[in-house]
Amino acid sequence: MGHILLDRPEAMNAITVELGRQLRDALTELAASARVILIRGAGGNFSVGGDFRELERLRAGGPETMAPLFDNFGRACAVIATLPVPVVAVVEGYAMAGGFELMQSCDIALVHERATISDTHTNFGQIPGGGGTQRLPRLVGRQRALAHILTGDRLTAAEAVDWGLAYRCLPDEGFEEAVAQFAERLGGKDQQALATAKHLVHEGLRLPLEDGLVLEQAAVLDHIGGAAAGAGISTFTAKGTKGT
Repeated sequence: MGHILLDRPEAMNAITVELGRQLRDALTELAASARVILIRGAGGNFSVGGDFRELERLRAGGPETMAPLFDNFGRACAVIATLPVPVVAVVEGYAMAGGFELMQSCDIALVHERATISDTHTNFGQIPGGGGTQRLPRLVGRQRALAHILTGDRLTAAEAVDWGLAYRCLPDEGFEEAVAQFAERLGGKDQQALATAKHLVHEGLRLPLEDGLVLEQAAVLDHIGGAAAGAGISTFTAKGTKGT
């Protein structure tokens, strides 16, 4: 199991130029050995987004000086879809602005029942810069995405699940155990099957449906011919024979 901790609790894990770089490096490195990667924040919060203090300092140098903040974080978010392992956001406390954008980038999100989720950029006269204007409409549709980005309204954990932004809302009692059990169950599955299915979903979202279906059929024919898939089919048929 791979674990990434956004470790700036004093700043509610606000994103800096360096944090964005470290996040991308950690994701890439862990994907080479871990079966599942969990991302979470220190101190009871996921992340409140970009560090305004650093951004204020960078603004003095103009766009070229500010660019690394958005480049590093954008690369970290973008690399998740390319990794062969599932990346799970474990969201507690606040997931705001860039923190919410990171949550959107992850393959799966598990949210604490008391988590608060929001794109707060417009509340501070800002606009999303970590992919929110592009990923959010693809996740929840134009109407909800535009309304949410323009108003900056807050979502509860239950609403995030209802919108399709999170897979499960987990209760406070037994939260850590539930996260661990979910990750263990996911990590126990065939890695090639997970990697291929993840690739098909992400790649298919970029393609017309008919092209995605062609891609899926080619992938499944190739996959079923492999040893792992063959072993799974044999195991299932053997159980079925015993059962009859």
